[in-house]
Amino acid sequence: MRRRLIKDALIRSACGIFAASAPFFLIAVLLVMLVFAWPSILFNGARFLWSVPWSVGDLYSGATIVHNGITAPKGAEYGMLVFLVGTLLTSCVALVIAIPLSLGAALFLSEIAPRRVASLLGALVELLSGVPSVVFGLWGFEVVAPLVRSGIGPVLTRALGFIPLFRGPVGTGVGLLSAGIVLAAMVIPIITAVSRDVLQNVPRDLREQGIAMGITRWELIRTIVLPHARSGINGAVALGLGRALGETMAVLMVSGSAVNYLPRTVYSPVGTMAANIVALLDSAMTDSTGMALHALAEIALVLFVVTLVVNILVPVVARGMVRLSALLPTAGGEAGR
Repeated sequence: MRRRLIKDALIRSACGIFAASAPFFLIAVLLVMLVFAWPSILFNGARFLWSVPWSVGDLYSGATIVHNGITAPKGAEYGMLVFLVGTLLTSCVALVIAIPLSLGAALFLSEIAPRRVASLLGALVELLSGVPSVVFGLWGFEVVAPLVRSGIGPVLTRALGFIPLFRGPVGTGVGLLSAGIVLAAMVIPIITAVSRDVLQNVPRDLREQGIAMGITRWELIRTIVLPHARSGINGAVALGLGRALGETMAVLMVSGSAVNYLPRTVYSPVGTMAANIVALLDSAMTDSTGMALHALAEIALVLFVVTLVVNILVPVVARGMVRLSALLPTAGGEAGR
């Protein structure tokens, strides 16, 4: 008996340590990035978030400037607005494309397709989510960018050219739209797989009650399945958004890696936070003061915080929407009575 109690205590302790390891590593990474980015925070201040210019300054004359006790090359300017805007825009384009396609695929796999077909296609979707990002990037550079240049871009310009966002010229095809399409291809498997699992877990008795009432399959999906799975679907979208915000190599290959340039149309080159950390790392390594590396670390810190906030807020908002939708019919019914 005593041996069993000791074994249970050891198992509980081990599980507690494993459960605590996730927030521990999260806080550890945050603190390390904060310490490494601190010189940049002191040097740049809050203007770092809304400044456009990015320049490592004069690295060859040896001339330096000092601000708040931090040394940087003469002429150095660090601003991340271009990268922040590029990250948000590419992620938004990706979600606009990915959400309807992912939800449609998940509904087909869980509600419409025969079991064997759904099992085969579901396995292919899960395999697609494991494809390395550099493969998506090469596909985007060789296929998506030329398609945007010669096909999608001209069609959008003719059809929607009256909207400033879609006015030409299309250019080389490398830019915001191509990056958004590639990111959409990368997040579709994630959103589809999670949404399919959520839809399959809708209680069977709810489906049977709807069928007993004589409603059609579409009415069953629209009025029972989707409302019940809304919270889980929102969580799937949050996972996809987190992947889109932090993607590096694929976006680097098709975005144009813009610096000191804010996009004006969907065809403009863009720079994202993750991609440009890699793109600017080589030049930052030549800064003997180390200030450019600290500025890149501050970009990484902002990206980390943005991703963390998104993954925290989306489930909270989803739960709030579910509670609100559950209360509204009751309130309406009581008002009617």
